Amino acid sequence: MSVPASPDQVSPEWLTSRLHAAGLNGTVKDFSWQPIGAGQVGENVRFTLHCVGDLPETLVGKFPSTNPMSKHVGVQLDNYAREVFFYSELANSVDIQVPRCFAAEFDADTHDFIILMEDLAPAVQIDQMSECSIDQAALALEELAKLHGPRWGDPSLTKLPLLATMRLGEQEPPPYSAFLDAFNQRYGTRLTGNEQAAAESFGQVQEAYASPNTTKTVIHIDYRLDNMMFGGPHPLAVFDWQSVNHGHAFQDVSYFMGTSVSTSRRATNERALLEHYSGVLGSYGVQMSWDECWRLYRHFAPAGLNMSVLVSTLVGETERGNDMFMTMARRSIAMCEDLQTFALLRSY
Repeated sequence: MSVPASPDQVSPEWLTSRLHAAGLNGTVKDFSWQPIGAGQVGENVRFTLHCVGDLPETLVGKFPSTNPMSKHVGVQLDNYAREVFFYSELANSVDIQVPRCFAAEFDADTHDFIILMEDLAPAVQIDQMSECSIDQAALALEELAKLHGPRWGDPSLTKLPLLATMRLGEQEPPPYSAFLDAFNQRYGTRLTGNEQAAAESFGQVQEAYASPNTTKTVIHIDYRLDNMMFGGPHPLAVFDWQSVNHGHAFQDVSYFMGTSVSTSRRATNERALLEHYSGVLGSYGVQMSWDECWRLYRHFAPAGLNMSVLVSTLVGETERGNDMFMTMARRSIAMCEDLQTFALLRSY
């Protein structure tokens, strides 16, 4: 069978065959589906199954975006191929909690894909424009260490093409300044003068930011509240692995802290939270001094700003998306200012 490109192309027979291959017994007689979530590059639906046998009542399916602009980005950046690769090849080699995956299929010619996975309901997804509690932040950083620790410094990761630096097709992406011009055209009136100046300042230290001289591992890149579910079958499960990469662990750490915790709560608790992350990372034999942890945390403070500028003008525009990117950019800028990150990057 070809890879279903949308839920309309899924059949009861297809679902039955994939669930059988995943070790489940039963037959899907019929099903219904409805959209869930607010993904920027992919579309998620919940399947409600009418079946006999020992099968789940509901499943979640992920497909390419129906927005042509967003789908083009997903294809050009290999987002769809990356996510299928993660579930098929990487998930079992790390300890972070992810939804159980029943099928992950990708068509290299069309970039159609489907990921059929566990429904995490009644877990709760915290809106990106809100924030998590300190306990939830500690849990998120603990799971993050369980992603980073198992493959820390693993040389075999360099041999996996889909974990290479993201490219736009065969071309290197335009420089940050080119994206910043488009970003300012869309959002300039929503930023203060100081925030616009900070975005410009980051553009002046891009070379230092991109060269942190630290050990690499598997990273999520988009590790934030919209891609997490708290409670339900698991205390926390992390999804949306479209950007999985071989990179610097603290890019994920700083990105999460700078986008998913309010400025005041982050500033008050970040040292304790970072110590918690470092302690879990140490359980995997990763040895790093506190000074080095703190330096790398400061170094990657612009990660949320960087993502907002680079991605917001590439994907299809939505009202929620605009509000989300603004929240992420502002929190990240405040983090950079609190930690004097631009001065650190200029000092290298």
